[in-house]
Amino acid sequence: MMIPKFGLGTFRLKDQVVIDAVKTALDVGYRAIDTAQIYENEAEVGQAIHESGIARDQLFLTTKIWVDHLNPEQLIPSLKQSLQKLRTDAVNLTLVHWPAPQKGIDIAEVMGLLLHAQQQGLTQHIGISNFNIALTQTAIDSIGQSHIATNQIELSPYLQNRKLVDFLKGQHIDITSYMTLAYGKVLQDPVLQDIASRHQASTAQIALAWALQNGYAVIPSSTKREHLISNLKAQEIQLKEDEMQLIATLNRNGREINPIELAPEWD
Repeated sequence: MMIPKFGLGTFRLKDQVVIDAVKTALDVGYRAIDTAQIYENEAEVGQAIHESGIARDQLFLTTKIWVDHLNPEQLIPSLKQSLQKLRTDAVNLTLVHWPAPQKGIDIAEVMGLLLHAQQQGLTQHIGISNFNIALTQTAIDSIGQSHIATNQIELSPYLQNRKLVDFLKGQHIDITSYMTLAYGKVLQDPVLQDIASRHQASTAQIALAWALQNGYAVIPSSTKREHLISNLKAQEIQLKEDEMQLIATLNRNGREINPIELAPEWD
C-alpha cells in the first residue's frame, strides 16, 4: 500500500496546542495525522478532527501501540481505547511504536496480535516503527511482508540510515521519515541554505523535499499556520541530481531519538 506522502506529526504537542495545530493543518489541506498512545494526545486529536467537520473517510489516521501494551492481554484492548479517544471505529494504520528488545518483547507474537486487530476491523493497515533490519526481518517472517505497510524511522539529511533504507526498499515496505528536520538542526546547514536560495525556498522545505524525493513519507510537526502551509509546499520542489548528491554528503549519523531501553541495535 502507499502511505500518504505528507502528514502532520503530533509528537510533543499537548492539550489546546495540539487541538489548534490539527485543526489548522486540516484547514490548510493536510489529510494525514500521526499520533501515538504515549503522546497522550489521542483524545485531543480526536476532538480536533470532530470539530473540523471533515469527514472521517477523507482522513488517514495513524497511531502507535506503546511498549507496555505489546502483549496478548493489552494490545487489542489498548487499541480499542485509542479508537475511543480518537472518536473512530478504526484507524487507517497502527504501528508497533518501539521494538524494545531489552524488555523481551516477542515481535512475532506482537505482529500476530496486530494482524488479528486488522482482521477484526480495528485498523486498516499495520506496520512497525523504529525497527532495525533484523527485527524487520523477524516481523516479515512472522506475518509476511505484504502485511507490513511501513517502517516509521528517524531520517534526516544528518541521519540517512542507508543500509536500513535499502533493505526496506528491497522488501517493498514503505518508509516514513520522522524527525526529518533533526529538531531544527538542519535548518542552519550552509549546504541546505545554499540549495534553498537557488529554489527561493526555506531550508525546511529543502529537507522535506529531499525526503520526499527519496520516496519517504514525511510527518513534520508545526503549530504555526505559516509553517504548516510552507511545509506542504515542499511537495512542489524538485531537487536536481547534483543537489541530492550534495545532501547525501551531509550524513553524519546524527541520531536525535535513541532511548536505551527501547531502541534496537542500529544497522
